[in-house]
Amino acid sequence: MRILLWHVHGSWTTSFVHGAHDYLVPLVPGRGPDGRGRARTYLWPATVREVPWNRLRGEDVDLVVLQRPQELDLVRRWLGRRPGRDVPAVYVEHNAPAGNAPGTRHPMAGRGDIPLIHVTHFNDLFWDSGRAPTQVVEHGVVDPGHRYTGELPRAGVVVDEPIRRERVAGTDLLPRFGSAAPLDVFGMKVTGLPHRLRFPFGTFEDLPQRAMHAELARRRVYLHPYRWTSLGLSLIEAMLLGMPVVALATTEAVEAVPPEAGVISTRLTTLTAALRTFVDDPARARQAGKAARAAALSRYGLGRFLSDWDRVLAQSAGGSGG
Repeated sequence: MRILLWHVHGSWTTSFVHGAHDYLVPLVPGRGPDGRGRARTYLWPATVREVPWNRLRGEDVDLVVLQRPQELDLVRRWLGRRPGRDVPAVYVEHNAPAGNAPGTRHPMAGRGDIPLIHVTHFNDLFWDSGRAPTQVVEHGVVDPGHRYTGELPRAGVVVDEPIRRERVAGTDLLPRFGSAAPLDVFGMKVTGLPHRLRFPFGTFEDLPQRAMHAELARRRVYLHPYRWTSLGLSLIEAMLLGMPVVALATTEAVEAVPPEAGVISTRLTTLTAALRTFVDDPARARQAGKAARAAALSRYGLGRFLSDWDRVLAQSAGGSGG
Protein backbone atom coordinates (compact mmCIF):
# COMPACT_ATOMS: atom_id res chain seq x y z
CA MET A 1 0.00 0.00 0.00
CA ARG A 2 1.21 3.52 -0.79
CA ILE A 3 0.44 5.84 2.12
CA LEU A 4 0.60 9.63 2.25
CA LEU A 5 1.27 11.19 5.65
CA TRP A 6 2.83 14.31 7.09
CA HIS A 7 5.94 14.30 9.25
CA VAL A 8 4.29 15.76 12.36
CA HIS A 9 5.42 13.71 15.37
CA GLY A 10 8.91 12.31 14.87
CA SER A 11 8.81 9.42 17.35
CA TRP A 12 5.34 8.17 16.34
CA THR A 13 6.10 8.50 12.63
CA THR A 14 9.35 6.60 13.08
CA SER A 15 7.43 3.62 14.43
CA PHE A 16 4.68 3.90 11.83
CA VAL A 17 6.99 3.94 8.79
CA HIS A 18 8.64 0.70 9.90
CA GLY A 19 5.63 -1.13 8.47
CA ALA A 20 5.54 -3.10 5.23
CA HIS A 21 4.28 -0.25 3.03
CA ASP A 22 5.58 2.63 0.93
CA TYR A 23 5.28 6.03 2.59
CA LEU A 24 5.14 9.46 0.97
CA VAL A 25 5.87 12.57 3.07
CA PRO A 26 5.26 16.04 1.58
CA LEU A 27 8.12 18.51 1.23
CA VAL A 28 7.75 22.31 1.06
CA PRO A 29 10.48 24.93 0.62
CA GLY A 30 12.21 25.54 3.93
CA ARG A 31 10.85 22.26 5.35
CA GLY A 32 8.06 24.03 7.24
CA PRO A 33 5.28 22.36 9.30
CA ASP A 34 3.25 21.46 6.19
CA GLY A 35 6.13 19.65 4.53
CA ARG A 36 9.13 18.66 6.61
CA GLY A 37 10.04 15.75 4.36
CA ARG A 38 12.16 12.92 5.72
CA ALA A 39 13.38 13.10 9.29
CA ARG A 40 16.92 14.26 9.90
CA THR A 41 17.30 13.20 13.54
CA TYR A 42 15.48 9.83 13.39
CA LEU A 43 16.40 6.70 11.46
CA TRP A 44 13.78 6.02 8.77
CA PRO A 45 13.80 3.15 6.28
CA ALA A 46 14.29 3.64 2.54
CA THR A 47 10.56 2.98 1.98
CA VAL A 48 9.89 6.59 3.06
CA ARG A 49 10.11 9.03 0.17
CA GLU A 50 9.74 12.79 0.37
CA VAL A 51 7.70 14.31 -2.44
CA PRO A 52 7.57 18.06 -3.25
CA TRP A 53 4.06 19.33 -2.53
CA ASN A 54 3.50 20.42 -6.14
CA ARG A 55 4.23 16.93 -7.48
CA LEU A 56 1.78 15.00 -5.32
CA ARG A 57 -0.94 14.99 -7.99
CA GLY A 58 1.22 12.64 -10.03
CA GLU A 59 1.49 10.09 -7.22
CA ASP A 60 -0.66 6.98 -6.91
CA VAL A 61 -1.86 7.17 -3.28
CA ASP A 62 -3.87 4.32 -1.76
CA LEU A 63 -4.61 5.92 1.62
CA VAL A 64 -3.99 9.16 3.50
CA VAL A 65 -3.12 9.35 7.20
CA LEU A 66 -4.34 12.69 8.55
CA GLN A 67 -3.06 14.12 11.83
CA ARG A 68 -4.17 17.78 11.79
CA PRO A 69 -7.43 19.42 10.64
CA GLN A 70 -5.67 21.53 7.97
CA GLU A 71 -4.49 18.40 6.20
CA LEU A 72 -8.03 17.82 4.91
CA ASP A 73 -7.64 20.94 2.78
CA LEU A 74 -4.03 20.16 1.87
CA VAL A 75 -5.09 16.79 0.46
CA ARG A 76 -7.81 18.43 -1.63
CA ARG A 77 -5.46 21.09 -3.00
CA TRP A 78 -2.26 19.11 -3.41
CA LEU A 79 -3.57 15.67 -4.30
CA GLY A 80 -6.74 16.83 -6.03
CA ARG A 81 -8.84 14.27 -4.14
CA ARG A 82 -11.27 14.51 -1.23
CA PRO A 83 -10.14 12.45 1.78
CA GLY A 84 -12.74 9.92 2.86
CA ARG A 85 -14.55 10.17 -0.48
CA ASP A 86 -12.12 10.11 -3.40
CA VAL A 87 -9.28 8.53 -1.42
CA PRO A 88 -9.50 6.43 1.76
CA ALA A 89 -8.28 8.22 4.87
CA VAL A 90 -7.87 7.79 8.59
CA TYR A 91 -7.31 10.52 11.18
CA VAL A 92 -4.82 9.90 13.99
CA GLU A 93 -5.39 11.95 17.15
CA HIS A 94 -2.14 12.21 19.10
CA ASN A 95 -3.20 14.74 21.71
CA ALA A 96 -5.41 14.84 24.76
CA PRO A 97 -8.20 17.43 24.41
CA ALA A 98 -7.47 20.95 25.63
CA GLY A 99 -9.71 23.49 27.33
CA ASN A 100 -12.91 21.94 28.64
CA ALA A 101 -11.39 18.50 28.20
CA PRO A 102 -14.42 16.23 28.84
CA GLY A 103 -16.59 18.39 26.58
CA THR A 104 -14.15 19.17 23.78
CA ARG A 105 -15.60 18.14 20.42
CA HIS A 106 -13.13 16.62 17.98
CA PRO A 107 -12.68 18.30 14.56
CA MET A 108 -13.73 15.02 12.91
CA ALA A 109 -16.79 14.51 15.11
CA GLY A 110 -19.25 15.50 12.39
CA ARG A 111 -17.94 13.02 9.82
CA GLY A 112 -18.68 9.33 9.49
CA ASP A 113 -16.47 8.62 6.48
CA ILE A 114 -13.03 8.91 8.10
CA PRO A 115 -12.12 6.60 11.00
CA LEU A 116 -10.72 8.43 14.02
CA ILE A 117 -7.79 6.56 15.56
CA HIS A 118 -6.85 7.49 19.13
CA VAL A 119 -3.39 6.61 20.40
CA THR A 120 -4.58 6.03 23.99
CA HIS A 121 -7.76 4.88 25.68
CA PHE A 122 -7.65 8.08 27.72
CA ASN A 123 -7.98 10.12 24.53
CA ASP A 124 -10.85 7.96 23.33
CA LEU A 125 -12.59 8.46 26.67
CA PHE A 126 -12.15 12.23 26.90
CA TRP A 127 -12.63 13.47 23.33
CA ASP A 128 -16.21 13.98 22.15
CA SER A 129 -15.79 12.08 18.88
CA GLY A 130 -19.38 12.55 17.75
CA ARG A 131 -20.38 10.18 14.97
CA ALA A 132 -16.82 9.51 13.80
CA PRO A 133 -16.05 5.77 13.96
CA THR A 134 -13.29 5.40 16.56
CA GLN A 135 -10.64 2.85 17.37
CA VAL A 136 -7.62 2.83 19.67
CA VAL A 137 -4.21 1.79 18.40
CA GLU A 138 -1.83 2.11 21.32
CA HIS A 139 1.70 3.30 20.76
CA GLY A 140 4.48 1.06 19.56
CA VAL A 141 8.10 2.09 19.93
CA VAL A 142 11.26 1.01 18.14
CA ASP A 143 13.23 -0.73 20.87
CA PRO A 144 16.42 1.23 21.62
CA GLY A 145 17.72 -1.78 23.61
CA HIS A 146 18.46 -2.28 27.28
CA ARG A 147 21.12 0.43 27.69
CA TYR A 148 20.66 1.36 31.34
CA THR A 149 23.75 1.81 33.45
CA GLY A 150 22.39 4.26 36.03
CA GLU A 151 25.95 5.23 36.79
CA LEU A 152 25.06 8.87 37.44
CA PRO A 153 23.05 9.53 40.65
CA ARG A 154 20.80 11.99 38.82
CA ALA A 155 17.32 12.03 37.29
CA GLY A 156 16.82 12.28 33.53
CA VAL A 157 13.91 14.24 32.06
CA VAL A 158 12.75 14.75 28.46
CA VAL A 159 10.73 17.91 27.80
CA ASP A 160 10.18 19.47 24.38
CA GLU A 161 9.37 23.18 24.29
CA PRO A 162 9.65 23.63 28.07
CA ILE A 163 8.88 27.35 28.05
CA ARG A 164 5.81 27.43 25.80
CA ARG A 165 4.40 24.28 27.43
CA GLU A 166 5.37 25.13 31.01
CA ARG A 167 2.16 23.99 32.74
CA VAL A 168 1.43 21.11 30.37
CA ALA A 169 4.95 19.70 30.53
CA GLY A 170 5.37 20.40 34.24
CA THR A 171 8.45 22.55 33.68
CA ASP A 172 7.37 24.72 36.58
CA LEU A 173 7.72 21.66 38.87
CA LEU A 174 11.38 21.07 38.05
CA PRO A 175 12.80 23.28 40.84
CA ARG A 176 10.75 21.26 43.34
CA PHE A 177 11.99 17.97 41.93
CA GLY A 178 15.50 19.40 41.69
CA SER A 179 15.53 19.80 45.46
CA ALA A 180 15.22 16.01 45.74
CA ALA A 181 17.76 14.99 43.08
CA PRO A 182 19.93 16.68 40.45
CA LEU A 183 18.12 16.86 37.11
CA ASP A 184 19.36 16.61 33.54
CA VAL A 185 16.71 17.67 31.03
CA PHE A 186 17.00 16.64 27.38
CA GLY A 187 15.15 17.21 24.14
CA MET A 188 14.05 20.79 24.57
CA LYS A 189 13.25 23.10 21.65
CA VAL A 190 13.80 26.72 22.57
CA THR A 191 14.53 29.01 19.62
CA GLY A 192 17.34 31.46 20.17
CA LEU A 193 18.77 29.79 23.28
CA PRO A 194 21.99 27.76 23.54
CA HIS A 195 21.88 23.98 23.16
CA ARG A 196 23.11 23.57 26.73
CA LEU A 197 21.97 25.63 29.72
CA ARG A 198 22.72 25.38 33.43
CA PHE A 199 20.16 25.99 36.16
CA PRO A 200 20.39 25.68 39.98
CA PHE A 201 18.55 22.32 39.88
CA GLY A 202 20.39 20.81 36.89
CA THR A 203 21.03 21.24 33.16
CA PHE A 204 19.07 21.49 29.91
CA GLU A 205 20.56 19.96 26.77
CA ASP A 206 19.21 19.60 23.23
CA LEU A 207 20.42 16.34 21.66
CA PRO A 208 19.45 14.11 18.70
CA GLN A 209 17.40 11.08 19.72
CA ARG A 210 20.18 8.46 19.61
CA ALA A 211 22.57 10.62 21.61
CA MET A 212 19.80 11.47 24.04
CA HIS A 213 19.04 7.78 24.64
CA ALA A 214 22.70 7.08 25.40
CA GLU A 215 22.90 9.95 27.88
CA LEU A 216 19.49 9.28 29.43
CA ALA A 217 20.41 5.65 30.18
CA ARG A 218 23.35 6.83 32.30
CA ARG A 219 20.98 8.57 34.72
CA ARG A 220 19.71 6.63 37.73
CA VAL A 221 15.97 7.33 37.24
CA TYR A 222 13.60 8.81 34.68
CA LEU A 223 11.27 11.65 35.75
CA HIS A 224 8.09 12.32 33.76
CA PRO A 225 6.66 15.63 35.05
CA TYR A 226 3.85 16.06 32.47
CA ARG A 227 0.49 17.19 33.81
CA TRP A 228 -1.46 16.84 30.58
CA THR A 229 -0.21 14.86 27.63
CA SER A 230 -1.65 11.96 25.70
CA LEU A 231 1.23 9.62 26.60
CA GLY A 232 4.75 10.93 26.14
CA LEU A 233 6.71 8.50 23.98
CA SER A 234 9.81 9.52 25.90
CA LEU A 235 8.29 7.74 28.91
CA ILE A 236 8.00 4.48 26.97
CA GLU A 237 11.48 4.93 25.50
CA ALA A 238 12.95 5.42 28.98
CA MET A 239 11.22 2.25 30.17
CA LEU A 240 12.63 0.35 27.18
CA LEU A 241 16.09 1.64 28.07
CA GLY A 242 15.61 -0.10 31.42
CA MET A 243 15.07 2.99 33.57
CA PRO A 244 12.89 3.12 36.69
CA VAL A 245 10.14 5.71 36.38
CA VAL A 246 8.77 8.48 38.58
CA ALA A 247 5.74 10.09 36.94
CA LEU A 248 2.67 12.19 37.63
CA ALA A 249 -0.40 9.94 37.79
CA THR A 250 -2.19 11.78 35.00
CA THR A 251 -3.76 10.85 31.66
CA GLU A 252 -2.52 7.48 30.30
CA ALA A 253 0.55 7.22 32.54
CA VAL A 254 -1.51 5.37 35.15
CA GLU A 255 -2.01 2.55 32.60
CA ALA A 256 1.52 2.57 31.19
CA VAL A 257 3.55 2.28 34.40
CA PRO A 258 2.88 -0.78 36.59
CA PRO A 259 3.71 -0.52 40.33
CA GLU A 260 6.87 -2.63 40.05
CA ALA A 261 8.31 -0.30 37.37
CA GLY A 262 8.42 2.84 39.47
CA VAL A 263 6.25 5.31 41.32
CA ILE A 264 3.31 7.31 39.97
CA SER A 265 1.33 9.74 42.09
CA THR A 266 -0.39 13.11 42.14
CA ARG A 267 1.37 13.97 45.41
CA LEU A 268 4.60 15.87 44.97
CA THR A 269 5.86 14.68 48.35
CA THR A 270 5.47 11.06 47.21
CA LEU A 271 7.20 11.75 43.91
CA THR A 272 10.13 13.65 45.38
CA ALA A 273 10.62 10.92 47.99
CA ALA A 274 10.65 8.32 45.20
CA LEU A 275 13.30 10.28 43.31
CA ARG A 276 15.52 10.33 46.40
CA THR A 277 15.00 6.61 47.00
CA PHE A 278 15.95 5.57 43.47
CA VAL A 279 18.95 7.91 43.33
CA ASP A 280 20.22 6.60 46.69
CA ASP A 281 19.52 2.90 46.03
CA PRO A 282 21.09 1.69 42.73
CA ALA A 283 20.01 -1.93 43.27
CA ARG A 284 16.36 -0.96 43.73
CA ALA A 285 16.55 1.34 40.73
CA ARG A 286 17.97 -1.41 38.52
CA GLN A 287 15.30 -3.90 39.62
CA ALA A 288 12.49 -1.43 38.87
CA GLY A 289 14.10 -0.60 35.54
CA LYS A 290 14.05 -4.25 34.48
CA ALA A 291 10.34 -4.40 35.32
CA ALA A 292 9.77 -1.18 33.36
CA ARG A 293 11.45 -2.60 30.28
CA ALA A 294 9.47 -5.85 30.48
CA ALA A 295 6.20 -3.91 30.80
CA ALA A 296 7.01 -1.63 27.85
CA LEU A 297 8.03 -4.53 25.62
CA SER A 298 4.83 -6.37 26.45
CA ARG A 299 2.44 -3.48 25.84
CA TYR A 300 4.21 -1.14 23.44
CA GLY A 301 6.19 -3.48 21.21
CA LEU A 302 6.65 -2.48 17.59
CA GLY A 303 5.30 -5.79 16.22
CA ARG A 304 1.91 -5.40 17.92
CA PHE A 305 1.69 -1.74 16.85
CA LEU A 306 2.37 -2.48 13.18
CA SER A 307 0.00 -5.47 13.20
CA ASP A 308 -2.78 -3.31 14.64
CA TRP A 309 -2.14 -0.66 12.03
CA ASP A 310 -2.13 -3.15 9.16
CA ARG A 311 -5.60 -4.22 10.26
CA VAL A 312 -6.85 -0.61 10.42
CA LEU A 313 -5.32 0.28 7.06
CA ALA A 314 -6.78 -2.78 5.34
CA GLN A 315 -10.24 -2.05 6.76
CA SER A 316 -10.06 1.61 5.75
CA ALA A 317 -8.67 1.04 2.26
CA GLY A 318 -11.36 -1.53 1.56
CA GLY A 319 -14.25 0.38 3.05
CA SER A 320 -14.07 3.82 1.47
CA GLY A 321 -12.57 5.86 -1.28
CA GLY A 322 -12.90 5.64 -5.03
